[in-house]
Amino acid sequence: MSPIEGRSGLQAPPRRGDEAFSPRTPSAFAAELDTTHRLHASAAPQAHRGAQKDALLRRLVATADVAAVLASAIAVSLVADRGLASALWWVSLLPVWVVVAKLHDLYDADHVRIRHLTADEAPALFHWATVSAAGTTLVLAFGPGRLSVAAAVVGWAVALGTALLLRFLARALWRRIVEPERGLVIGEGQLADALSRKLALEPGHHLALVASTVPSPQTPDENAPLHLLPELEETIRRERAERVVLAMPDLDEATLSRVVATCRALGVKLSVAPPLRAMLGTAVTLTHMAELPLIEFRTWDPSRSTAFLKRSMDFTLSAAALVALAPLLVLIAVLVRLDSRGPALFRQRRAGQGGRPFQLFKFRTMVRDAEARLDEVVRLEELEEPMYKLRADPRVTRVGRWLRRTSLDELPQLLNVLRGEMSLVGPRPEDVRLVERYPPELDFRFEMRPGITGPMQVHGRGELTFQERVAVEREYVENYSLRKDVRILVATAATVVRGRGAF
Repeated sequence: MSPIEGRSGLQAPPRRGDEAFSPRTPSAFAAELDTTHRLHASAAPQAHRGAQKDALLRRLVATADVAAVLASAIAVSLVADRGLASALWWVSLLPVWVVVAKLHDLYDADHVRIRHLTADEAPALFHWATVSAAGTTLVLAFGPGRLSVAAAVVGWAVALGTALLLRFLARALWRRIVEPERGLVIGEGQLADALSRKLALEPGHHLALVASTVPSPQTPDENAPLHLLPELEETIRRERAERVVLAMPDLDEATLSRVVATCRALGVKLSVAPPLRAMLGTAVTLTHMAELPLIEFRTWDPSRSTAFLKRSMDFTLSAAALVALAPLLVLIAVLVRLDSRGPALFRQRRAGQGGRPFQLFKFRTMVRDAEARLDEVVRLEELEEPMYKLRADPRVTRVGRWLRRTSLDELPQLLNVLRGEMSLVGPRPEDVRLVERYPPELDFRFEMRPGITGPMQVHGRGELTFQERVAVEREYVENYSLRKDVRILVATAATVVRGRGAF
């Protein structure tokens, strides 16, 4: 994220109540139309550049999907009875795959949001590949390209896996060749600071904050169009902003409507950080009853069927991973033993579901007597918050640093998952000695099994403060869904590759 280069003095009008609905004279109405048409006709050049950037990204992502379908066709040709003929019939329905992806909003979501990762759309890609592969198989069943079940499953799996990989690479290429989006922040205080903090921590966005404005009340110009902000237009043009981010703690409806109208007229994107963070932090969905927006809260536990599916996924994937990774696990164990004296595995009492303690398994990354030497680096009773993470712990071994950087030290926890003590995804399991110092409001962390990975690992890892970690884990627990688990599992792979926050 680029530093904020400058500040300007944008002034927002005060709340005008019902004045916006007062009758207008024909001359005033004509003046408003003329101003709006002028803005549309002379839209800021950066808006056009932004549209070109978005178009390039859509083309790259669509190309990735086409390549994924072609790769699946090659896989089908290797498995199907009719070989090349089946592959050609599979490719003939390529336009249908693209249309289905379009219907799933897989080409237009990037430019709307500040942050959009391939992991975010993993559930939608799963549905896209499933629907498209099933539809293709059904169509070919009535023609000369009839496929076996095995060929159809292989085609589906290759299409899904390749689409995930190529979309990730397409976005990485786009961020490398395209300049970051220029962002203008309207607001100040904790909300604006939180926005800057998240942009610094979170991957996936391509936004650089280039200016910040502090709104201040002023007497409205009675001759100015009621629905536009001339000051905002001037600031957008001067800073060459492509996106406006509204982060005002006392945002009112009149100001919001004017900012929306101005951004729409200039063709500039708009994002709004709601001032009521506590209210919206646990909201599941924003719905509408006619024109009235409603925020729906989740105030109940996940259903038994959801819990059963989560446990089934945990058991199946952890068992398969243990079998597939067995040679790697043996190799790491040997490296740990060769690097320093002591056992390859480290065991520690952690708090599990319901606060019940269990023995967590990890590859040992520290010297053998690390627990006895804890007081040399930190005193738990003197911590201001029940959490600690040391960037340069002298007890860490050479192999241990590499294991922590790659997160391979966590692999033995697959045994904890298999035994039902942990889940693949969940809140981070914490040392019992720290949990004993938790205040009652943190009891929500024990409503679910702790996870090998989780919201903390994909939203900043060791860079998070204690309050930030609590916030992302609360959101995960209170808004749990299997879709969220899938997204976190996919995002974890990218997080491990980057290695940021791992120490």
